[in-house]
Amino acid sequence: MAMKSLSFLAILSLLALTFPLAIASDPSPLQDFCIGVNTPANGVFVNGKFCKDPKLATADDFFFSGLQNARPATNAVGSNVTAVNVNQIPGLNTLGISLVRIDYGVNGQNPPHTHPRATEILVVHQGTLLVGFVTSNQDGNRLFTKTLNVGDVFVFPEGLIHFQANIGRSAAVAFAALSSQNPGVITIANTVFGSNPPINPNVLAKAFQLNPKMVMDLQAIF
Repeated sequence: MAMKSLSFLAILSLLALTFPLAIASDPSPLQDFCIGVNTPANGVFVNGKFCKDPKLATADDFFFSGLQNARPATNAVGSNVTAVNVNQIPGLNTLGISLVRIDYGVNGQNPPHTHPRATEILVVHQGTLLVGFVTSNQDGNRLFTKTLNVGDVFVFPEGLIHFQANIGRSAAVAFAALSSQNPGVITIANTVFGSNPPINPNVLAKAFQLNPKMVMDLQAIF
């Protein structure tokens, strides 16, 4: 009986060690690549996705062009995010990585947001950025912030709210890699005040300690 109990405890310990790793990032590929296709026609089912027959793969399945070009940052927040994920490069399927280019106008920002499936590492290519992230409730909602110049690098842990703001006198550019083929993005203001249908204003008024009329005004904007 003692040996059985010991074996059971050993199994539980092993699961405790391996389970967090199993949910930490995208699944590891079981072959060289798995080029995602939108239809099962002529596809091979691998790792939960229909994939192109590897014999039919071409270099274009792993290629994207144009990140050297500036994008207009003329929206309300003054930034433009160009994503290069599995939707742009089918060959990224199962590889657990993607890329973005972010253009910031003067006083522009990439507003507070989260990536539910990815850690992000960002490098400044042009300009000066104020960046930061906020820890979860259990860690006291601490703010980690830094001013970055050309060549500086900063990491935003998976799932945490983070931001970048251009504090220089000219346009800024950054590139970031993310640890998911499709990291997702939740922009806090858009999600809370721009949901469809709208969240009950009284709920948001209590959550943000605001007047319900002010909440409705914010919902009208978003």
